[in-house]
Amino acid sequence: MLRALDIRDMLIIDRLELTFQPGLNALTGETGAGKSILLDSLGFVLGWRGRAELVRQGAAQGEVVAEFELDPDHPAHAVLAEAGLPGGEELILRRINTAEGRKTAWVNDRRCSGEVLRALSETLIELHGQHDDRGLLNPRGHRAMLDDYAGAGEHLSTVRAAWAEMSRVRKALAETEATLAAMRAEEEFLRHAVAELDKLDPQPGEDAELDARRRMMQGAERIRDDVARAFELLGGEGAEGAMSDAVRWLEGVSHNAGGKLENPIAALGRALIELGEAQDGVNECLQALDFNPAELEAAEERLFAIRALARKHDVAPDDLGAFADTLRDRLNRLDAGDADLADQRAAVDAAQVAYDKAAAALSAARQQAAGQLDAAVMAELAPLKMERAVFHTEITAADAGPEGTDAVAFTVATNPGAPSGPLNKIASGGELSRFLLALKVCLTGDDSARTMIFDEIDRGVGGATADAVGRRLASLAQGGQVLVVTHSPQVAARAAHHWRVQKQVNDGQTLSTVIPLADPDRVDEIARMVAGDTITDEARAAARALLDA
Repeated sequence: MLRALDIRDMLIIDRLELTFQPGLNALTGETGAGKSILLDSLGFVLGWRGRAELVRQGAAQGEVVAEFELDPDHPAHAVLAEAGLPGGEELILRRINTAEGRKTAWVNDRRCSGEVLRALSETLIELHGQHDDRGLLNPRGHRAMLDDYAGAGEHLSTVRAAWAEMSRVRKALAETEATLAAMRAEEEFLRHAVAELDKLDPQPGEDAELDARRRMMQGAERIRDDVARAFELLGGEGAEGAMSDAVRWLEGVSHNAGGKLENPIAALGRALIELGEAQDGVNECLQALDFNPAELEAAEERLFAIRALARKHDVAPDDLGAFADTLRDRLNRLDAGDADLADQRAAVDAAQVAYDKAAAALSAARQQAAGQLDAAVMAELAPLKMERAVFHTEITAADAGPEGTDAVAFTVATNPGAPSGPLNKIASGGELSRFLLALKVCLTGDDSARTMIFDEIDRGVGGATADAVGRRLASLAQGGQVLVVTHSPQVAARAAHHWRVQKQVNDGQTLSTVIPLADPDRVDEIARMVAGDTITDEARAAARALLDA
């Protein structure tokens, strides 16, 4: 519910504080008094796109503050949570517009964007009028309105889930088909490459091992003679024999040397051990250097084959095995592709069947609700002196989507036999107002979360018809809040709360103000609406009769 509206320096308003109440609130006043400025200011703080220049002439900035009272289950809480804004039972919107056109907004004292304000406004306010393209006159919203009227939430959830599943399996099928098509284009290459890699069977580290063996064999002939001569010098005819003789001679005389030969003899023993190890190593090298020339040729051929294959596929030699596994996996997927395609196509067919079934159930619910809505609106039109008009909810086939396969449009024919068409194309101003009111009465149900604003929806009607409009607005306001901008005394008389909008000139400056009316003042205001500028006793009597009716 809109609890308060504080406007400063907007158009011809310098300072205005309004406190609204539940029920039907009427704003009246002469044409041009500034009633539309109130709606412009409210629309500004709600983030609606409206007039470009709103700041009062001579002021540095204009400001509007709107205070709303929220029930615990109000849908605005979800918007606040998604935007990361503080919530609670009280919601305060504040927006400033500088004279240069810069706009800044706050929600509960936290900075926010215009998009957040507009998202909140969808949960807070409904504006209805002859030129309103956001509400009942917008055909794009008719399907959602019919679904709300039908209570089709469960059907909609089923259709949306079925659409999401169908979209998922279709996407998966398309991706599989594209992948298989790409693999089939290179199938010959894959099979040849895998066969080539399998035949060579390169192993990790083999390139380095072959290269080392090749280098060793290439240098073997050059170094083998030197290694062999060194081995001979280390053997029994060389160093080993000489050292063994030296040890034998020293050991033979050590007992006469007073212990001075013990350390040298021990050192020679250790040297003989080291010499033995050196002989073993040199011998091992000699055996390694002893190779078959065919072995060098074979090692070179395999090394060159591995490196050529690595260059061909632009991978490191050690990665050829993993690369072969990758190609083999693609071949396996290609070979299994037909079976996968069959399974995925079956899944698409099953998802289509499930979607069609859910969409058909939703369409049936819409058709049933459309008939009920048509009857309800027609029943509301009779008291509004439009018993000859025909209202029809038109349901036609539309492209399948997450909301089903139906397009919905509210159409009217103002006279029997006349062609039907969209509300705003067929009905005149007064007829349109009554159609909108009848439709809104039927669609609202028990929803009182949003404040409804009717901007001169009674234009073009009077007498008993205007009285019927007023009574339906009052009925619509029960348990909720309705603001109506009206020129009709019959409508104003039905309001629980009444404000008069008027202009006054102070020091050559025209300003607009809003005055709350108590019962005696209401009589004069309604009398003015009945009689015009000159209020007679008869007009006051008529006003009292309207208020007492």
